Amino acid sequence: MSTSKQRATIGGALRGPSGGWLVGFEMVTSMASVFQIEAQVILEGLKLAWMRGFRQVEVESNNALLIDTIRNNFAANSNTIEVRLIHEWYNRD
Repeated sequence: MSTSKQRATIGGALRGPSGGWLVGFEMVTSMASVFQIEAQVILEGLKLAWMRGFRQVEVESNNALLIDTIRNNFAANSNTIEVRLIHEWYNRD
């Protein structure tokens, strides 16, 4: 029996109002669905932005279903924990 687990490397970047790079991140995570991995990228980006003091951010992703889920308030009821956590971070003061 193999004990190796597949991993995925994820990353993101925060850019300023003029599009300039501010800070980036990368991390290794366990393999999951593409939807779940991309949700984790957004979640980690929101956490990083919050820790850096940014309270108004614009999220970009090429995953239209994920963005639609977040924009149309379906995130709170999602079966994907990362999406529910995005909803919580999105609604912080």
